[in-house]
Amino acid sequence: MGSESEQTLLDSASLAYAESLYEQYITDPGSVPEDWAREFETWRNNGLAERNTLNPGFEASSLFHAGPSAGVASEQSELSAAILQHGIDRLVRNYRVRGHIIASINPLGGTNPRPDELSLDYYGLSEADLNRQITSSTLPGKTRWRVNEVIELMEHTYARAIGAQFMHIDNLEVREWLQRRMESTRNTVDLARKEQIRILTRLTDAVIFEEFIQKKFIGAKSFSLEGAESLIPLLDLTLEKAGDQGIVEVVLGMAHRGRLNVLHNIVGKSAQRIFREFEDIDPKLYLGGGDVKYHLGYSGTWRTRAGQNVHLSLCFNPSHLEFVNPVALGRLRAKQDRADLGTRGERSMCLQIHGDASFAGEGVVQETLNLSGLEGYATGGTLHVILNNQIGFTTSPRDGRSTRYASDVAKMLQIPIFHVNGENPEAVAQVVRLAMDFRMEFKRDVVIDLYCYRRRGHNESDEPAYTQPKLYRGIRERPSLLTSYTDELDKLNGISKSDAERISKRRTELLEKDLHESWNATSAPTHEFELTGFWGGYLGGSEKAVADVETGLPLEDLQRLMTLLNSVPEGFTPHPKLRRFREARDEMAQGKKPLDWASAEALAFASVAAEGHPVRLSGQDCQRGTFSHRHAVLHDAETDQEYCPLQHVAEGQAPVDIYNSPLSEVAVLAFDYGYSLDYPTALVCWEAQFGDFVNVAQVIIDQFIASAEDKWRRLSGITVLLPHGFEGQGPEHSSARLERLLVLTAEHNIQVAMPSTPAQYYHLLRRQAVRPWRKPLFVLTPKSLLRNPACTSPLEDLTTGTYQRFIPDDPAIKPKKARRVLLCAGKIYYDLIARREELKCKDVAICRVEQFYPFKDDMLRELLEAYPAETPVFWVQEEPENMGAIIFMKNRFYNRLFDRHPLAYISRLATASPASGSKAAHEIEQEEILAQAFAGGEEETA
Repeated sequence: MGSESEQTLLDSASLAYAESLYEQYITDPGSVPEDWAREFETWRNNGLAERNTLNPGFEASSLFHAGPSAGVASEQSELSAAILQHGIDRLVRNYRVRGHIIASINPLGGTNPRPDELSLDYYGLSEADLNRQITSSTLPGKTRWRVNEVIELMEHTYARAIGAQFMHIDNLEVREWLQRRMESTRNTVDLARKEQIRILTRLTDAVIFEEFIQKKFIGAKSFSLEGAESLIPLLDLTLEKAGDQGIVEVVLGMAHRGRLNVLHNIVGKSAQRIFREFEDIDPKLYLGGGDVKYHLGYSGTWRTRAGQNVHLSLCFNPSHLEFVNPVALGRLRAKQDRADLGTRGERSMCLQIHGDASFAGEGVVQETLNLSGLEGYATGGTLHVILNNQIGFTTSPRDGRSTRYASDVAKMLQIPIFHVNGENPEAVAQVVRLAMDFRMEFKRDVVIDLYCYRRRGHNESDEPAYTQPKLYRGIRERPSLLTSYTDELDKLNGISKSDAERISKRRTELLEKDLHESWNATSAPTHEFELTGFWGGYLGGSEKAVADVETGLPLEDLQRLMTLLNSVPEGFTPHPKLRRFREARDEMAQGKKPLDWASAEALAFASVAAEGHPVRLSGQDCQRGTFSHRHAVLHDAETDQEYCPLQHVAEGQAPVDIYNSPLSEVAVLAFDYGYSLDYPTALVCWEAQFGDFVNVAQVIIDQFIASAEDKWRRLSGITVLLPHGFEGQGPEHSSARLERLLVLTAEHNIQVAMPSTPAQYYHLLRRQAVRPWRKPLFVLTPKSLLRNPACTSPLEDLTTGTYQRFIPDDPAIKPKKARRVLLCAGKIYYDLIARREELKCKDVAICRVEQFYPFKDDMLRELLEAYPAETPVFWVQEEPENMGAIIFMKNRFYNRLFDRHPLAYISRLATASPASGSKAAHEIEQEEILAQAFAGGEEETA
């Protein structure tokens, strides 16, 4: 029946209701729902209507009561059966939709009220109907069922230790696949004795490890897994299943809760090494660097029972919960693109372990989930495990989320969510098998919400009873999962407590051996790192040991590339408004017109791809370019077909992938950063729509990009493109916050550059790709300069040399005659040049800083040696004096350069906001800067 009549029946289905509806139909057939009207019309055509007219005795002689006519009794039976069938169909559907509400998923107990729609009387039925039969085409195994059999099946499948949410999935095929898998097994797995012993062993491993740490390192923070030890057998089962499915690569991301246990018992980090980190044997190795042990990553190989090897990479991560998620996905995508891992997700997967409070509370979770089905970011499905402690630090769920479940944000995807009681190992095993099969079948994410608890406080020195006294009173009275599971196996399968004790004793002995070896080890851990595998041949550390590389190319190669970049397939129709764009590129290829910014960038990308370096560029609107300047991906004006010329510049070239990203900074930058970690040969770029918006992703910059080498000895060649320049567009469209980048610089950790010409940008990008020194690069790119005719470069400037860190003034300005030197960077150089020409001034020199970090003092000293001693130097910038590069320059030089030149500063006044919202105010401020820059001189005629 239609939805309206279904709901009416759902709310009122009873014999009395059907009787009154039929009475209404007799009076006015159009007044009842259409589906009921069709049913009543059938009875009418069978002659029923002639015997039933509207009169006071209607009820007594109606269809629904016994009467003298056999025909009436037959019709009554048919209607009663129809109502039963319809009611049970609705009941079955509501078990599938709402059964999770009454499932016993919480090991701490407590039940939710049973929804009305999961009771018989809601459908006008009673226990008297339990032995009646219905038919079903959606239930497994047979078509005819007794009502009590149906209810038993539904209760067992959806209302025991597993709660399944899957009916929000739109695709019928996917829903029916899940229904068949769950209902045919009743969401139960029969484990063989050896499998139960394996689970018991893995539980023992988890429990003994935590107990050992607590006894041997009293008061030390470890962020114990106690109360959630079932995570270890869950991961064991997952990796065994992964091996059976042919998966050879798994990237894991998780926070600190239980991380040491996972490092040891799953990833394979030796207990001896972990114990040495607890002992902190040689702190001098880590002065100013390193990270706490429960943030460290590790790689290992999991050997399955069947003999398959699965490589595991547990990502390093900071305390910023969930921000590692997109990093892990980026790493996996790079592995998929770099190695032969089949189709997405076929031989590799991402496994992410979340906290309940952070999964519900951190916006990066939603941003990361949104990447799962996007072409540029898909990895073939992630297995998400929510380690549900039912608390966040000291915050209860009622104060931490507005949803029933911590997992509810995942319902934004067309994926199942399985809630499972963490103290029911067999239910955990069933959910793992189901989840892994679903992921492999549909290459989609899947969520396991593992309900457990946190036996200790947020850390080992914390007292949780301060804020949850009742909860923790109950937790401390509970036996451990290991004890309860041992008791259960002892009763069921003859696995005795003595067997379990032997396993525990053996595990403890192994840990004791590792502890003693950690005390007696002669070799101390090292803070140095060796680059091997696909990172072999690349360099970190100081730039001082690394020479600059030649980045120019022969003129004929550049011209050939320019021609190919401006070509389209036969029959392809570019947008008419691109005609001038393409004509200009033709002229640039022929040397008739200097290169603009976008063309220099395209040549850089094309040339490195032709040389075998993959190129990946992603960001909001980056295919066309925020400022409609790039047009790296063309769209046929007639068919909307896409064509990327950069993918067709050389036979056998490396891939070039340019992706418009979702409207996200955090997840996308983190993804691309993760990608760079596992693809050092690639030029990996992320572009902000405006440089101002990079501050949304500040966590990724601070906690990963700028500090990963110092904390975790991990290198990255990520290139971050940040449009920057004060042009009167307001506070949010002016500043990429150069000051924030510069305050992060130390130990040659990142590169910060502001190229002022297309040729410089070309050399910078090529240097990033071909030089073996792998460090993150932040490039402050222009906006208005993209079309400024003064901001161009002849094609010949791309043929020789490399990136210039400083650019001296035009030779026409004689250094000996300079009364002052203006030192600047980026767009303001062109404003200063224009003002100098306007003033016809020949006694003010203008020099450019093109790279702020690493900053080479000797190069600047050499540049300034051409000017007489005591010639004043002014640092000139558009940014306010509390922003931009002023603080960096003051910290480095204060008021004197190399004890030879006085140094002063010209900028906007300090403000709380980067720029004025008034175009006119901006122009007044800009004029003041230019006036100060040229103050004190006299205009000269040419």
